[in-house]
Amino acid sequence: MNKDLIGSFAWGGGIVAVALGMTAARQLGYVDSDTVTRVVIGLNGLMIAWYGNRMPKTFVPSARARQARRVAAWSLVLSGLIYAGLWAFAPIPVAVIGGSGAVLAGIAVTLGYCLSLRNKAKAA
Repeated sequence: MNKDLIGSFAWGGGIVAVALGMTAARQLGYVDSDTVTRVVIGLNGLMIAWYGNRMPKTFVPSARARQARRVAAWSLVLSGLIYAGLWAFAPIPVAVIGGSGAVLAGIAVTLGYCLSLRNKAKAA
């Protein structure tokens, strides 16, 4: 089995296990429902950051593709960490808006950089 696939399954299984564990803890009265929501959704931000960290480690033959991949990786890592941080510490309405905005900004930075590389390649 592919190493990346194993990591993806591990993240998926880990998130499900944490969600089930947090649900059991909520039913036993150890945590409230907001904490369950924050932990499970915050894990998604950490998963985004993990995928961003994995991106530059795969080989791409084109130099421009490597440049784009590095920028995409940095934007994913930063937006994932901001997303997780907001879900950990900010009020939930702020976490929803700010976290979604951070991920969308990371996507916009990546798309903008890829389009600028494309325009530079056409001009050259």
